[in-house]
Amino acid sequence: MAHQKLELTWIGKDQRPRLEPRILLEDPARSYHAKQRVSDQDIFDNRLIKGDNLLALKALEAEFAGKVKCVFIDPPYNTGSAFTHYDDGLEHSIWLGLMRDRLEIIRRLMADDGSLWITIDDNEAHYLKVLCDEVLGRSNFIASIAWQKVYTSKNSAKYFSAMHDHILVYAKDKERWVLNQLPRSEKQDKAYSNPDNDPRGPWKSTPLHARNFYSLGSYEVTSPQGKKFVPPPGRYWAISRDSFDKLSSENRLWWGRDGQGTPNKKSFLTEVKQGVSPSTMWFYDEAGHNAEAKNEINALALNEDVFITPKPEKLVKQALTISTNPGDLVLDSFAGSGTTGAVAHKMGRRWIMVELGEHCHTHIVPRLQKVVDGQDPGGVTSTTGWQGGGGFRYYELAPTLLATDRWGNLVINPEYDAGMLSAAMCKLEGFDYAPSETLWWQHGHSSERDFIYVTTQTLSAEQLDALADEVGFERSLLVCCGAYRGVTAAQAAQRWPQLTIKKIPKMVKDRCEWGHDDYSLNVSNLPMAQKKPTEPAQDDLFTGGDA
Repeated sequence: MAHQKLELTWIGKDQRPRLEPRILLEDPARSYHAKQRVSDQDIFDNRLIKGDNLLALKALEAEFAGKVKCVFIDPPYNTGSAFTHYDDGLEHSIWLGLMRDRLEIIRRLMADDGSLWITIDDNEAHYLKVLCDEVLGRSNFIASIAWQKVYTSKNSAKYFSAMHDHILVYAKDKERWVLNQLPRSEKQDKAYSNPDNDPRGPWKSTPLHARNFYSLGSYEVTSPQGKKFVPPPGRYWAISRDSFDKLSSENRLWWGRDGQGTPNKKSFLTEVKQGVSPSTMWFYDEAGHNAEAKNEINALALNEDVFITPKPEKLVKQALTISTNPGDLVLDSFAGSGTTGAVAHKMGRRWIMVELGEHCHTHIVPRLQKVVDGQDPGGVTSTTGWQGGGGFRYYELAPTLLATDRWGNLVINPEYDAGMLSAAMCKLEGFDYAPSETLWWQHGHSSERDFIYVTTQTLSAEQLDALADEVGFERSLLVCCGAYRGVTAAQAAQRWPQLTIKKIPKMVKDRCEWGHDDYSLNVSNLPMAQKKPTEPAQDDLFTGGDA
């Protein structure tokens, strides 16, 4: 029987945006840094980006591809409810398409040993699982965690009272991903005590008999008080007589407080693995809940307006504890109230967050300023020992590179200065933007011998002669100019083999969707897919595939 490849299908799946790789412009007035170092581990170069998150992900790709250790995102759940900061009622097909476009770039940003964590509810969780299988590979699926987001059920629920969300966890490469264990809780350690004042410290008793047959497990033992014991009917000692005697000689047997109880093994806390393997059930007492998250935001006194479904700091801390180490890079492209960045900062991780809404200014910036100043006493501040420090840079997406003039022609956007244009062309052509302080024609490089020069001027043959002489024959130079004169393209290639000459904007005009500023998960900003008479209804979705 032929093997079937399952994949999710929806109307418009084949339509992919031709994204413009925008440059990022820092606004120093909104960037924020501590006035002094708190420790040698302070991190100052975190990034908060305001803008459409799909364009922002594309803007980050050239610099950060393969460098993000953990992506933690909380996308709009597509529930049909109108939220204050998100219009969360997208058509199902559009939601899937927009998530797919983001996941594809996120995968490229992830480190080979990185992981992706997505919080989602039942409305889209199972479709999203299949979509993630397709984008990241089903073999890289790690777990679906059930997080208890509320701690009381609602009797007003029509069917079931929803008490949990899902957290889908994927690795970029499952064979290379290594998770960290969670620290032992105080509750787990309470099982250990030291009733006999053993100098080796706290211990707990572990039964020495089991139901499984063991050929060497049928023998009689005698307690210090002379009481004899054999395993209960149908059970056997789990160790041999020699091993039993060895435990006795090492004072590792417990016969009860009166010395006449069934023998148990003393298991010492110091011998127990100090980490705990994560489970797929995260209860509210360990990972927080929605009400706790709202209280955390209210305590910051940022704004009376409260997010409907914020995520608690405990939840993010648990995910980052498992998936990252200090200094690792964390990305959240649906920043919301800024919880991921706040927690990553307190945990000594580098972070990048993206948010389109105005609450980037009203909530996220002031929240992070309080974190940097050490004036955020809530959340995970105490458990991380956070005292302030570090900082972040605030960026916005540059406007589109090519604009339409009054005659309908694509021209270089007049808002671009020479530096912005050079940086944009470097990004479009795959060069690192690095203007030389000594060589006027070196605006960027792709290797030690391959460079790029960007100008809006019309270059003459004499100017190109001089430029070719400076470059020499051991280096190559891509010349992006407004125009050139005096030679044909064929003559230029023969005359200056070390130069590749292209005209702006002609060289890039067909590459991207210029002037498209909003790919957000907001139905009011998106056109409705056109139905053809032969197509199924918008909600007629299915899984299937070719043999």
